[in-house]
Parts: sequence; C-alpha cells; structure tokens
Amino acid sequence: MIGAGHLDFKDRTLLRCNRGRLVAALAATLFAASAARAASEASLPEELARALRAANVPLSAVSILVQEVGPKKTVLRHNEHAARNPASLMKLFTTLAALELLGPAYRWRTEVYVDGPLKDGVLAGSLALRGGGDPKLDLESFWMVLRALRERGLREVRGDLLIDRGFFAPEASDPGQFDGDRFRPYNVLPDALLVNYRSLRFAFLPDPQAGAVRIAVEPRPPALEVENALRLSEGACPEGRAFRELLAPVFEPSRQRIAFGGRYPASCGERELAVALLAPDDHVAGVFQQLWSELGGGWTGRAREAAVPAGARLFYAHESPPLAQIVRDVNKHSNNVMARHLFLTIGAAHTGAPARADAAAQALREWLAARGIAAPELVLENGSGLSRLERASAATLAALLQLAWRSPAMPEFVSSLPVVAHDGTMRRRLQNATVAGRAHVKTGLLAGVRAAAGYVLDRRGARWVVVMIVNHPKAVETEPAFDALLRWVHGG
Repeated sequence: MIGAGHLDFKDRTLLRCNRGRLVAALAATLFAASAARAASEASLPEELARALRAANVPLSAVSILVQEVGPKKTVLRHNEHAARNPASLMKLFTTLAALELLGPAYRWRTEVYVDGPLKDGVLAGSLALRGGGDPKLDLESFWMVLRALRERGLREVRGDLLIDRGFFAPEASDPGQFDGDRFRPYNVLPDALLVNYRSLRFAFLPDPQAGAVRIAVEPRPPALEVENALRLSEGACPEGRAFRELLAPVFEPSRQRIAFGGRYPASCGERELAVALLAPDDHVAGVFQQLWSELGGGWTGRAREAAVPAGARLFYAHESPPLAQIVRDVNKHSNNVMARHLFLTIGAAHTGAPARADAAAQALREWLAARGIAAPELVLENGSGLSRLERASAATLAALLQLAWRSPAMPEFVSSLPVVAHDGTMRRRLQNATVAGRAHVKTGLLAGVRAAAGYVLDRRGARWVVVMIVNHPKAVETEPAFDALLRWVHGG
C-alpha cells in the first residue's frame, strides 16, 4: 500500500478531495437513513413508535397492518409483505382451515376392540385401543372410556393392552429438538392415542407447621416413583422456568422416576407443575392401570404398540367434543400439541391415513389458493407455530382474518380468539384500558418473536383487522408496543 507521504502534490490534492467526497457521501447516507427512520416513525402512532424505541428494536424488524374489516380501508402499514416467523399466529391458519374443511361439528373417534372370548366379564385375550387423533382425550375423557367398558360388562383383561397409533404417521423427531426441554408438555409430539396430553400434573402443597412440602400427582401411574426432598424456605416465589429450576427436578423416564430436591418458598403457596415424563406406551399403560383398578377392573398383561388384530371386535367407540370446542382450546390457550393434531387431521382428510405433515401443508395451500390467498412467502411445518421454520407475512395474516370474517365458520373462529383483558393468553393484558373486552386477539411468542393478530372494535363501532409481528433478539421487550397499537386502533 502506498502512503500519502509518497504522493506528489496533485495526488495528495485528489486524495483530500476524494476523502471529502467520501465523508460527505457517508454523512448524506447517514442523514438519509436517519430521515427515512424518522419518516417511518412519523407514520406510526407516537406511543407505538416510542415503545419500539424504548425496546431498542429497529423498524426493519417490525411488520404492521391495520385495515377495516370488509371494506379493507388500510390506516396503518409497515413492512406488511415481509416474511417473518409468526410464532403461534400459525394456529390461525390451522384452526380456520379445520373449521372450513372438516366442519365445526367434526369429532374424533377412539375405538376399543376385544380380541378373544369374553365370558362372565373376563376377556381371555387382548384389549386394543385404536387412536383417532383425538386432541382432547384428557384424564376425564379416558376415565369415561374405561367406565363405559365396565358398564358393558368387562371386568378383567387376561391379555395385553394393544395401542394402535396408525392414524398418524410416526415422527422420528426428538420432542426436545425445539428448545432442548423434552419434558415440557408443549413439546409433546403428536400421538394418535394421546392420553391426557401425555402429561403428569404435580401439585406442591406447603405445610408450614411441619416445615415440609407434600406432593400430589394426577394422574399417578402405579409404577411412578416420586422422590420428595424439597425444603420449605423463605423468600419470594419465582415464576415460569425459574420456579421449576428452584425445585431441582431430576427426570428418569426409563425408571418412571422423578425427584425434587430443591427449596420451596412458603410464599409460593400451592403451585402446580406439568411434566411430560413417561414414554408414550408407559404413560398409556400407567394411566389405564390406575383408572381401571379404581373402577374395580383387573389386568394381568402388558402394554405394547400394535395394530388392531384383523379378527378383533369393536366393543366401544368414544367421540371427542366437537371441533368448534377444540378450536377454542387451541386458540384461547395456544395449545401446541392440539394444534398439531388438527393440522395432521386435515392431512388425513386430504390424502387418507396415516396422516403426514406434508399432506396437511399441501391441503392448507390448496385451501388458501381456492379462497384467493396466494401467500407465496408462507412456510408450513407443523401448523402450531412451535417452529423456527414457519413463515408468514402480516399481509397474508390480514387476508386470512378478512377471509375468516366472511366465512360460514366466522362465529366459531372469532369466539375462539382470546378476549383482551378477559381470558386466554390476553387475560392479564390491558386490564384497565378502554380496549379491554373490545378486541379478540391471538398472540404468539418464541425467543426472538412477538406477534399478535385479531379484531379490534373501535369507539365508533367499526371493526378492524390488526396484525403486528416483531422478529428481533429484543422482541420480548416490545409488549408495550403491542398494547399501544391496540389502544390506538380502539381510539383510547
């Protein structure tokens, strides 16, 4: 490299001029960028722009679209065509498609077969359970299935419990691949015979007089071992992940064992923790054995995964609640495993069982195209939003919400969205604001993602589609910006 000291007067003069032009050009670029940001911020409501600045999130990481329902009069738009990770807003695609393609009255069937002679209440053979993908075969529903078997005269099973999961294609993925925490219920993989979300609920009951903490478990499989070495302590009670870490749980699925050995602040009172501890077959077998014994039944076999034998006879069929009710659970509480069951069921209706995620994605794309939504940026993986791959734009989500408002399933769909300050994932937000109770809004959150979409009724009685997505490492800091947008749309 030649230094400036080796240049003649003419070259040094040119160098100074070029440096001056470079500095001027750089200053102009910085000024233009600053002016563009100022212009963009000027187009946003002041409270919203201020909240984004406070979160230190650039406008390039934000997408917003606000338009009137029906006439589609747009009053606010920003990066609305950018493809972003929408987190749980993906459930809006899955639930509306399910309502339109399957129908609000659709129900899932769980069938029970007997394989062998049944005499005087004793089955000398296997009992087979065929899952139909029921997203809500919870503890009460499974108890009702077993109670129905007792009412039909079955008292003892002297054979194996066969578990037929063939309605869904098997997934080779690890339940912990998303965030490394495979024992969290939201990471449970789809299962055509999913009993109680494959979760155990541990209730912690402090007893200050004894200086101890009791642990109750529901359900409680007979083989489950719970080791309790919790110490009652003073101090504040943490929330979320910090609460679980305080309990110092040790998970041993192969031994059907869980141990708690941390401290438990008395200020926590009674708290609960849901854990997806057991392997699928162990979970079904354990819950079956517990409930069947409580109902006075006997069982001397083992549980194993197998298709229903060709000669087995249908003994009982249980139906789930209707899809319209399931959709409420999915959207109000942002239930990932239930959303994935809906997604796969759409796939099964499209190409037949066993249901596959790629078939479901194709069915959704065809459905959107038939409704006039192109969505070239849309990426579908599992339909729940628990994904680092899924993508959608604010414009496509707004088009989906406009479609939903015209849909025959509109009442079921809209009523499934959380009501601001009242229920679901929005129950603690904007409780003292005038928009409270006047907006139905689905939320989405992942690490680096915050999103919201839904309908807001303004002071004049007009209804607006609102979509906002933030993809940024500091997205967690933008909740005040989302609240500001909802207040602005409502007009107070």
